[in-house]
Amino acid sequence: MAQERQHIYIGAPGFNGLNTQDSPVNQDPSFAAIAENAIIDKFGRIGARKGINKITTSTTPLGASIGIESVFELIKADGNSVVFSTGNNKIFTGTTTLTDATNSMTISANNWKIVSFNGDAYFFQRSHNALEYTTSAGTIGVVHTDAPDANEVCAAFGRLWAGDVAGNKYTLYFSDSLDGDDWTGGSSGSLDLTTVWPTGYDEIVAISEFNNRLVIFGKQSILFYTGAASPSSMTLEDTITGVGCVARDSVQAIGTDLLFLSDSGVRTLGRTIQEKSSPIGNVSKNVKDDLLSDLATETGNIKSVYSPENSFYLLFFPSNSIVYCFDTRVFLEDGSFRVTTWPTTRILSGFNSTSGTLYLGTLKGINQYSGQLDDATPYVMKYYTNPLSFGDASTIKMLKELSFRVIGGQGLTTVLNWGYDYTEAYTKQASTISNASIAEYGIAEYNTSTAEYSASIVVDDAKSKATGSGTVITVGLDTTIDGRQLSIQEIKVEALVGRKI
Repeated sequence: MAQERQHIYIGAPGFNGLNTQDSPVNQDPSFAAIAENAIIDKFGRIGARKGINKITTSTTPLGASIGIESVFELIKADGNSVVFSTGNNKIFTGTTTLTDATNSMTISANNWKIVSFNGDAYFFQRSHNALEYTTSAGTIGVVHTDAPDANEVCAAFGRLWAGDVAGNKYTLYFSDSLDGDDWTGGSSGSLDLTTVWPTGYDEIVAISEFNNRLVIFGKQSILFYTGAASPSSMTLEDTITGVGCVARDSVQAIGTDLLFLSDSGVRTLGRTIQEKSSPIGNVSKNVKDDLLSDLATETGNIKSVYSPENSFYLLFFPSNSIVYCFDTRVFLEDGSFRVTTWPTTRILSGFNSTSGTLYLGTLKGINQYSGQLDDATPYVMKYYTNPLSFGDASTIKMLKELSFRVIGGQGLTTVLNWGYDYTEAYTKQASTISNASIAEYGIAEYNTSTAEYSASIVVDDAKSKATGSGTVITVGLDTTIDGRQLSIQEIKVEALVGRKI
């Protein structure tokens, strides 16, 4: 009897992002096994990320430093802005030119937490005097010596809140109302949390405002205070046990919610409140083991940034040279976000400006998320399916033809990959994307000045005849992004299905 030819069609492949957590056998093809240097674009397609382009013209001010470990933008009262960055035991102003603004002060670390308060910028990190950039003077100086040498600071409810002092990680300090320089007079004070933590001893990691509440993150618990506008009478309203924050700079406001990194993965505060003490559900559950492995081995300072313009939350593991990109547009049915990764990308810090510019701190200086090159250097986007069984993992499949329908990438050469039975020894075939524009998917959507793809848009098939056989088939696409945009629209796999094994 003649062998039966079957087809697998995957529309919007990788729509649900990565899933490296569940068994690859019979996994939903809307999940990806590999999605590197990729994003989920606004149409729900796997696409190439933008480039990471250095805008700092000289690295001399950085010396032999690890790089830019903090970036922050202060909007002054006149509407102008100042961009601060830290590295080489200095605080810089500027982006293209880094100007030392530390006034010969002795600084021995660069992990500053920077906040804006009353038109000035405040700088806090453990075992250092707190610093202030005074807009009126245009200089940086030491905050009053009574200010705590805390690792964390938050501007909320008309004052500064600080915690995580060397040798004292349980006391919350607060400044006088509307005065970030006064920590001993007026309505300033402190709160001992030793007996407040719901499960015994914990330590302050991060402080934030959420839903008109002051939120204090410990490593294993979270405290919620109401009435923080008057600290002397504020009330402990609620606590969360079994879940806390393990990285100060992982906390980011996303709309009306907060994201943070716990020892069980990335969580939203809103869902954490709903789940109370359950540490299982989190928005990173589909990459949980990979992420926690990077957390366990990370030796640098974990940072993050949220970009409303790109609708993603980036979590940086600098010493492991990997970035986790969480698409925040929608929750999947399992309560997680769609995730892609940017491997071999050593980003140390980030900040999203009021103008929508996404600044990224690297070893080379301040960078901007833009274009489709990494500082004039191409990078490789990868997408691979989980193993495809054609509904029956017990029969032999002989792959006949493989086709990726792509959008953009005019003239790019892509490499199609296929392999059998869970092997990573892939057969590879190069395919060049057409140079002719095709309007099959609608000029109005893809070929206007306001669209995601604005010029010479190509809709084309990267395809190849294929060989080999096995019970399951994995297919993938490697594309060197050299300045041209690319997204994957659909995949077609054609195979002969033979005998049972």
